[in-house]
Amino acid sequence: MGIQDVKQGSGEQRRLFMQRLLADLRALERMLDEGLFETGVRRMGAEQEMVLIDEAGQPAPVATDIMPLIDDPRVTHELGRFNLEYNCDPIDLGPGALTTLERQLDGAMATVRSACAKVGARPLLTGILPTLQLSDLSHENIVPKARYYELDKKVRELRGGHYELRIKGIDELTVRHDSIMLEALNTSYQLHYQVDPGEFAIAFNTAQAIAGPVLAACCNSPVLFGKRLWRETRIAIFQQAVDTRPESSPHERELLARVRFGEKWCRESVLELYKDDVARFRMMFGAEHDEKPLEQLDRGQIPKLIALQTHNSTVYRWNRPCYGITGGRPHLRIENRYLPSGPTIGDEVANTALWIGLMASIPRAFPGLTGRLAFEDAATNFVSAARAGLDSQMIWLDERSVPAHTLVLDVLLPLAREGLGLLGLDAGEIDRSLSIIAQRVESRQTGAHWMLASVAAMQGKGTRAERLGALTAATAKHQLQGDPVHTWPLASLSDSGAWERNYQTVGQYMVTDLFTVHEDELIDLAASIMDWERVRHVPVEDSEHRLVGVVSYRELLRLLADPNRHAETVSVGKVMRRDPVCVSPQTTTLEAIEMMRKHSISCLPVVTPDKKLVGIVTEHDFMRIAGQLLEGSLRQHTAPRETT
Repeated sequence: MGIQDVKQGSGEQRRLFMQRLLADLRALERMLDEGLFETGVRRMGAEQEMVLIDEAGQPAPVATDIMPLIDDPRVTHELGRFNLEYNCDPIDLGPGALTTLERQLDGAMATVRSACAKVGARPLLTGILPTLQLSDLSHENIVPKARYYELDKKVRELRGGHYELRIKGIDELTVRHDSIMLEALNTSYQLHYQVDPGEFAIAFNTAQAIAGPVLAACCNSPVLFGKRLWRETRIAIFQQAVDTRPESSPHERELLARVRFGEKWCRESVLELYKDDVARFRMMFGAEHDEKPLEQLDRGQIPKLIALQTHNSTVYRWNRPCYGITGGRPHLRIENRYLPSGPTIGDEVANTALWIGLMASIPRAFPGLTGRLAFEDAATNFVSAARAGLDSQMIWLDERSVPAHTLVLDVLLPLAREGLGLLGLDAGEIDRSLSIIAQRVESRQTGAHWMLASVAAMQGKGTRAERLGALTAATAKHQLQGDPVHTWPLASLSDSGAWERNYQTVGQYMVTDLFTVHEDELIDLAASIMDWERVRHVPVEDSEHRLVGVVSYRELLRLLADPNRHAETVSVGKVMRRDPVCVSPQTTTLEAIEMMRKHSISCLPVVTPDKKLVGIVTEHDFMRIAGQLLEGSLRQHTAPRETT
C-alpha cells in the first residue's frame, strides 16, 4: 500500500528524515541479532489492483466517488482516479490456502462491482487497459493524496521536467508526458511470501532466479495506445516512468534506476539489500512521525520502522524485501511485483500457485543455485520474458539454454507441485491451479498471446478504437464468466457492442498514421503525397512535430490557377494555411462537427496542449459515422415484425 502521509520537506527536514532512516537500519540490525523475528511460519498475501471502466469500456476516473461507498479498509486508492487496490488478509500456507485466496479476491471484486454500479462503472482485471489514451493520464486524474503529488513533483525534478517512454516491440512507441501518471497505465497483481530471517538470502535469490520463466508464463500486457509492444509491456513502462536519472547524466557513470531487477545475488541477509538501497538512493520524501526505534526496543516494544518502510516504498525492485508486524511479531517478506492483473481470478490464483510452489521447492532442489546460474543470466531471462513471453529463450542451470515453455512444463511445474505439497496444500487445489498453468503453456495462449492474436484477427476491420474496444469488452465478458484465458476464443468486432461507443470523442477514431511535410519542402511533394495516398489534406509540422499549418487540395488548385506561380521552387510554407483550426483527442464528436460547420473547413488536425500533432479527422470520417448511424436506423425500422 505504501506510506500515504508524506512530506518532501526542507534541507533540515530531509536531514532529519535521513537520521530516522539510519536509526531504523540500526534497529533492524539489532532485531536480527537478537532473534526477535517470527520464524517457522509460512504466510502469503496479495495486492489486487484493478482498473475502473465505464459502460463503453473507457477508463472511468471515479475512484474518489466510489471509495465513500465501500466500507472495507482493505480497498484503497492507487495513483490514478481510474484504479483501486484490494489488500488481501494474510493467509497461512496450508490446506485450503489457494481456495481462501480465491474467495478473498472474488469477494473484493464483488464489493467493488457493487459500488461501481452506483456510478455507472465496473472493475476490470487487466495489465494495461487497451482503451486508455494519453489524454486519460492528465494531472487532474491523480488521486488527491500527498504521496502521489510529492512523488510526481520529486521525479519531475530529478528527471528534468518530463517523463518519456521508448518501447519497441512489433510496433514502436515514443511518448513524452509531463506527469507521473504514465505509471498509472500499469495494473498489477502483487504477491507476498513470508520467510525466516536466516533463510532470507536463499529465498530472495530463488525469487530472482525464477522471475524470468514465471513471468513468461503469466504475461498479459502487450498492447498500449494501440501499439503491439512487449508481451509484458508493464515492465518497460514502470522502469521508464519512475526512472529518476537525469537525461544529462554522464555515460561513464553507472547510475542505477530506482526500478530494477538488481545487480547481484544476496549474500547473507535482508540488511544488505536495505543498506544498498539507502546508499544508492536518497529519500524522495519523508513521513511525519516521532518513532524512536532503538528506545522502543529498549522498552521491549517492536518498532514499525516507518522511515525505512517509506524509503523502501520508493525503491522499486521487481522482487522487493518487506518488513511487517503481525500479531505483535515482526516478520520479513519477499514481494513479487512483476505479475500483471488478470486475465481472471482463476488465472491469478494459478500464477500464485506456480510462484509459491517454486519458492518452497527450489531451495531444496537446487541448494547451490547461485553457483549454477549467473546473476546476469537471471536478469537477462527476466527481460527476455517481458519482451517475448513464452517465445523467449531462457538460460537455466549450468548455462543450459532452453525455450521458456519447455522449462516451465518439464522442470518448473513438477517442482511447483512438489513445493505446494511440502507446504501442506490440498492435492485437489494444487491440481486445479497447476493444470491451468500447464494448459496455458501447452496451448501457448497467455493473456498476451490472446490479445495479440485477437488484434491480428481484427486487422483491417473497423477503426483502431473499435478493435481496442472489442479487446476490452471481450476481456470483461470472459472475466465475468471466469473461464481461464487459455480457453478464450479470440475477440472480434462484435464484442465491442454498440458501435456508437467508439465514436464519442475524436481521439477514438482519428487517423494517426499521418503523411506530413515541412514548410520549407517543395509543394510538389505535398501534391504527390495526396495523389499517392489518396488524401486531400497534408499536415505541415516542424522538427519537434508541432503543427504549423495544413496543405489541402483546395490550396493546390489555387496554386495551379495562379498565372504568376513558379511551381519549380514554390515551398509548402507559401501555400499552406497557417494556424488551422485544431481539436484535442478529448474533443467530442458533436463539438468537432460544429467546428467544421462554423469555420467551413473539411479537416481538423488533432493536437496535444503543446501543439504536437497526433492525428487528423476529416469530413470523410464524419460521413462514415453518419452512414453507420443511418444504416443502423434503417435496419431498426425495416426489421420484420412479429404477427400474432
